[in-house]
Amino acid sequence: MTGPYPPQYGAGPAGPQMPPQSVPYPDGVPSAYPGMLPPPVPYRKKRRWPIVVGAVLALAVIAAVVGLVATSGRDQASQSSAALSEESAKAAIQDYLDALTNGDDETVARHTLCGLFDAVKEKRSDLALAGLSGDAFRKQYSSAEVTSIDKMVLPSPNQAQVLFTMRVVPASSSRRDRPGNDEQQAVAQLLAQGDEVLVCSYLPRTGGAF
Repeated sequence: MTGPYPPQYGAGPAGPQMPPQSVPYPDGVPSAYPGMLPPPVPYRKKRRWPIVVGAVLALAVIAAVVGLVATSGRDQASQSSAALSEESAKAAIQDYLDALTNGDDETVARHTLCGLFDAVKEKRSDLALAGLSGDAFRKQYSSAEVTSIDKMVLPSPNQAQVLFTMRVVPASSSRRDRPGNDEQQAVAQLLAQGDEVLVCSYLPRTGGAF
């Protein structure tokens, strides 16, 4: 039965529905944004020059450190080599021979202990051994003088093996077997310790070791 009431449209908004209108897209391509797209966001480019400069500075520091170490090593080697010259070797050996001739047991022990003398607390045995070496030397010679350094071999900057010639005067008890003056070779092991050159060992090429 019809009446003055409008017809019912069911669930949804009341009134007649309008057909949807299409939204135009630029260039005819649909987009997630209606209308025009937002402008692109500019990205800052990373500057690489600080990294390059840092690497160059690091290499320069490394090169400087290496150069300093090498220079220091050369200086130390040159100082040790200067300490172990033929002149210093001759003077050290002569000091040792004079100590044997004059019975200076402390100087003999200082040489043969090869840099340890001042640190040794009990020196009686070392002084006794030095005395025995001096006694044996004086039985053979009344004096000895280094005349030449024949050969020096340096296994390290502060060590040397030295072949030298010395002129010896035999002791009165052995003059029957030896002429008045005699030259003979001997070998000495030297060590440069601070400002000292020490005779760690001494071995004549003839006769016994002292």
